[in-house]
Order: sequence, then C-alpha cells, then structure tokens
Amino acid sequence: MFIATLIADGSLDQALLSEIAHQFDQDCTAGTLTGVSWLDEGWAADLLFDPADGVTQSDCAEIAEAIREQACSIVQEGFGLDLKLDVVVQPAANRQKKLLIADMDSTMITVECIDELADYAGIKPQIAEVTERAMRGELDFAAALDARVALLKGLGEDAIERCLAERVRITPGAEALVKTMRANGAETILISGGFTRFAEPVARQIGFARAIANRLMIADGMLDGTVAKPIVDSGTKEATLVEAIATLGLDPADTLAVGDGANDLAMIRRAGLGVAFHAKPIVAAAAGARIDHGDLSALLYALGYARDRWVVA
Repeated sequence: MFIATLIADGSLDQALLSEIAHQFDQDCTAGTLTGVSWLDEGWAADLLFDPADGVTQSDCAEIAEAIREQACSIVQEGFGLDLKLDVVVQPAANRQKKLLIADMDSTMITVECIDELADYAGIKPQIAEVTERAMRGELDFAAALDARVALLKGLGEDAIERCLAERVRITPGAEALVKTMRANGAETILISGGFTRFAEPVARQIGFARAIANRLMIADGMLDGTVAKPIVDSGTKEATLVEAIATLGLDPADTLAVGDGANDLAMIRRAGLGVAFHAKPIVAAAAGARIDHGDLSALLYALGYARDRWVVA
C-alpha cells in the first residue's frame, strides 16, 4: 500500500478532494485507489492506493508531481485560481519515522548564518553569492566554506550573538515537527555545514536531542578566519545518518532527512523519506519528496500526524 498526502493552505475542500480522487482513480497508471481520508479538513488528506505492477518507491516523486499537476489543473480550469499544493507519496509502512536528521540554514531557520555574519562585516553580497553557488552544487562545499570564513577574519566575536538575536528566525513548523517526533519516541539530530555557535542554541530552542556543526576559530575576541577541521559536509551528514541507523537498530525506512542544499543530497537520498524543503533545483529534482509551498509542519502531515496530535508547547 502507498499513500499520497495532499497538503494545502486551507483551500483543500471536500469537493476538490473528491475530484482529485476521482481523476486519480480514472487516469493514474501508478495504482488503484483504495481509500480517501482527511488528516485535517481543508489542510491535508491521504489518498491510499495499491501500486501497479512494477511501481516502487523510486517512482514516488514522479507520482507526486503527476497528482499535484492534475490537482492544480482542476482548480485552474474550474476556478481560475492557483492552488498551492504539496504532495508526498510514500509506502504506507514505516510512515511515522523514528529518526529525524535535519539541515539548519534555510531549513530549520530562515537564513544562511554565514551570509548574515558577513553583513556585519559589510561584505554580505560577496559571500552570499558563494553560498548560493555552493548550495546549488556548483562549488566544492569545504573549499567554499574555507574561502568565505577567511573573508570574515577580524570580525568581532560579539557579531555572533548579535546575529543570533537580530537575524536568526526559526522556520514555522520546526518546533512542532521536532517536538512531536520526540514525543513519539523519535531521535532528532540537527546537522549543519554552518557553525556550532548558531546550531547549538537553535537546537535547544527547537528541541533537537543534539546538534552537529562546524566550529569557528576565535582568537582575542575576533574570528581568525578559519574553521576547525574536519569540516562538517555532505559526507558527514550521510555518515551521521548511517551511524544513527546502526546505533538505534533502525530499519532505514524509519528515517526522515530534510534539507535544501546540495550538501544535503546524500543524506536525503539515503533516508527512508528524503525531503527537499524549498530547495535548490538540484536537490528538488533528486529528492524522493519535496515541499515547495508549506512550512515544516507539512512533514507532520506526511508522517500521518493530524493537527490535534502536534506538540506545540
């Protein structure tokens, strides 16, 4: 059994859901519809289907996009409106994951910390361009990080605390996602190619069990332009996921990884449910699932948690 979770912004009414289900049943070659149920009326619903012969988990992203395009076409033709809809397709088994491993910058928080630090040094455009290229997979991550950190040499250490207070904002839905998963027994790891001075307080605020990130080197109250080695990069993220699976004795299908940049791709591909969140094109194209419109609470729907089961305090 597979599940297609439709996640909208409150505009998914019963008539539209019924039409989407009807079109799926009539036109979809991915499988046979067996059930339709609300998670939260207006916001999220599940289509359950038996996959056709030859359909596997590797087809989930393609099936999700076909459903999304069909639904948007129904709304456009019937109402002349754009439907902001995310669709996640996955096997029904192992839906409620037991491990979350998540990127920080532009995923669990709304900014890239190194770009915001660079603003205090007056060089944000210069560094932000390199960050964008690295996240798109156009540059070697470690080399790009070293080059950017070198440009911050001489910036006062106090800029870190100022940046935390003035610039860093938690992505909507992040706390509910992490706290709900932990309340249901999941392990949660924040892993970032950014810096411990941001990742550790962010992890505490959101509720992660632990945080892994790079360490900025500081001397005499100023950044010295280097970062401790080895650098936390794509390989570190994947290895952390693999190690956690082994340590916890999990089925890989019980894992969720989420991120937005090229250095998240390896862990996204390895996880049972790998999600590209408002991601760069290279990541969105390769991930098994993607969230383009909703916030991080969309992942709670994907895991089968209705709103009345969310932990929000």
